[in-house]
Amino acid sequence: MAAEGRLIVVSNRIPTDSQPSGGLVVALHDALMTRGGVWIGSSGETAESPGPLHEIEGVPEYRKFAYDLTEEEHRGFYLGHANSVIWPLFHHRADLIDVDEESRRQYMAVNARVAEMVAQVVEPGDILWVHDYHFLPLGHELRKRGVTNRIGFFLHIPFPNPSDIAALPDQKQLGPWVSSFDLFGLQTQRDVSACLEWLRTSTEAEFTLRGRMKLADRFFEVRSFPIGIDVESFQEAADAADITITDLPVEQKLVLGVDRLDYSKGLPNRFEAFGKYLGLRDSDGPRATMLQIAPPSREDVEAYRDIRTELESMAGSVNGEHAELDWTPIRYIRRPLPREIVAGLYRRADVMLVTPLADGMNLVAKEFVAAQDGADPGVLILSHFAGAAEQLDGALMVNPYDTSGMARAIDQALAMSLHERHARWLSMMQVIRDTDIDWWTESYLRALRSQPQVQVA
Repeated sequence: MAAEGRLIVVSNRIPTDSQPSGGLVVALHDALMTRGGVWIGSSGETAESPGPLHEIEGVPEYRKFAYDLTEEEHRGFYLGHANSVIWPLFHHRADLIDVDEESRRQYMAVNARVAEMVAQVVEPGDILWVHDYHFLPLGHELRKRGVTNRIGFFLHIPFPNPSDIAALPDQKQLGPWVSSFDLFGLQTQRDVSACLEWLRTSTEAEFTLRGRMKLADRFFEVRSFPIGIDVESFQEAADAADITITDLPVEQKLVLGVDRLDYSKGLPNRFEAFGKYLGLRDSDGPRATMLQIAPPSREDVEAYRDIRTELESMAGSVNGEHAELDWTPIRYIRRPLPREIVAGLYRRADVMLVTPLADGMNLVAKEFVAAQDGADPGVLILSHFAGAAEQLDGALMVNPYDTSGMARAIDQALAMSLHERHARWLSMMQVIRDTDIDWWTESYLRALRSQPQVQVA
């Protein structure tokens, strides 16, 4: 067997800054700094015609290679098949998929093109780590080109229910795609259970005595690796933040939501639940303002335009019914805010609402816990359907479809004693410290390195 070589990371976008920011980006940067290797991804720019990999400025320890998508590829591969078919389906919204054969063709063509570029870079002994739903077929395409290196995959979004997969145009290809990776990493045990159930009932995959899977001539493993955050970084950011950045009086309660503008986040349900809370609150009790930060994403996709319109209408309706001359119950910001401001809002918030209808992990929940003042922590209200629910049992768990139940949870959180808030926070802090972003990176790469390189029966 060849000596252990470099780490090759493949992701949808490659960070162009020499000093990367963001938990996942920093974690991958650190792994490459330690091992040496290559990072490959889209530049984020479009070109008139597909071009080759081109090296971009980075650091001496590893190399960065980017490629440009054409406008046609961006529409078909990214906006089309990846985000109008795979994203909604894997978030249990098969009703929102927009199947288009040309988009599917572009999705496959881009994966084939990226595989060709990666195959030209890979050397014996290298290990490859492929990230997310944009590149589900990439391992299969690499195997077709004779790449026998260990290849790992990590899915950052939920794995679909077996019944939903029937709506996937590529359902027959999904089995070979998954089995082409030596290690298929998922966020939660719930995702692993869904994947194994689908493999058992819908493919010819076999369970081996060692707990691995075999499909055709490929052996592979499906495991959970819950992603973490840089805990110390968020604590430091919150400590340095200005918690008086809002004009809310000290005695006024702040209920916070921080999400991308996406139908999977359950934002209409959240607005409805807060409206119901306002209807049941004691008129003599402290006022609460809900601040929802929801920067838009993928506005070229119709479903995202619809959710934006719906939220604006709901916020106006709730405020019209409950606002006073000196009090606006819902404040809605539809643009991204700097990290230092978000950290200050985390620290200032009395309640954090993380109530997705489906989510791979949801790192906002962990960021909020890390940012709290241990002497007076806020309360996390967390959806059962967030991946973080498997770890953060100190949160108040809610069903995001039950808006009346969510309203009662908001009321409970705002009335919670300091003793209970502190106990819940301590429990969650221990978990996020033990499973931080460095733990996630090392756990995954250790498991990938342990996979036998030759996987032929």
